[in-house]
Amino acid sequence: MNLSRTSTHLGLIGMAALWGASWPWGRIVAQAMPPLAAASLRFLLASLLLVLWLYRSGRMGALRVLGPGQWTGLVCASAVGVLGYSVFFLLALKAVPAGRAAMVVAFNPVLTMLFAVLLFRERVNAIMCVGLGLAVVGALYALSEGALGTLAPFSSGTGEWLLLGCAACWVAYTLIGRIVLTQVDALTTTTVTAFIGATLLLMASIALEGPSVWADLTKAPAAAWFSVVALAIGATALAYAWYLHGVQALGAGAAAAYMSLVPLFGMLLSSFWLGEPITDSLLVGGAIAIFGMLLMNMGRIRLARVSHSANI
Repeated sequence: MNLSRTSTHLGLIGMAALWGASWPWGRIVAQAMPPLAAASLRFLLASLLLVLWLYRSGRMGALRVLGPGQWTGLVCASAVGVLGYSVFFLLALKAVPAGRAAMVVAFNPVLTMLFAVLLFRERVNAIMCVGLGLAVVGALYALSEGALGTLAPFSSGTGEWLLLGCAACWVAYTLIGRIVLTQVDALTTTTVTAFIGATLLLMASIALEGPSVWADLTKAPAAAWFSVVALAIGATALAYAWYLHGVQALGAGAAAAYMSLVPLFGMLLSSFWLGEPITDSLLVGGAIAIFGMLLMNMGRIRLARVSHSANI
């Protein structure tokens, strides 16, 4: 049992590193490829790998016993977590540097906690609320480059609003996934949502971008193709499976707490891969947001201990 929990936590750390790397990879792709076509390639490749993984694990039979309600949940998860998130993700990275964009991840556990309280009646305490406030302030400070007033309605840039769309889609995916995972295992959920999402992205690309953009993909630089493959294998096939396994094993709140590491990895890897400067506002805002998310996790652990003691 302890070994299993350790591997779950290590998987979530690996998830955070890969999702941190997804921001510079996504920035490279967004500058060189049409967003819907690039996202289609990412999830088509990831789907192939996940189907092979599902087959080798002997779980293909699970697909035949899925009921209408389960398929509905999987389609909804695909629509927001793959189609919606991918569109916001790549469009935002056309306008916002990858390191700064990664700070939007700080909103994910905050919004997840808020909606978990509203929808699932999850309990919170004062430490979690303080952490929530710090995470929001830190993320906004980093996104606005130290000028919070620029994020006021009608004055912030399109890229910042697209990033908030990323956060909203990811929270919806996590909460829908929590419901789906009560009946479907993590690998099957990841595989099916990736495949359905790839299909939706392909249809959207052909309808909105046109078939001709697919021929133009051959002109994309090697760095963009490498980034698409890295996004598919690392940030999708592995990271999504590790994340949903963490949600299933530890709960949505505990798994989302590991998102606190994503901005750190995002800033460091964006600086390493893209040479983006790590500004004072990014460091200060990132530190505040990460500290806030750690406080949220500490409060959640304390709440779990109190609940455990009360049940003894």
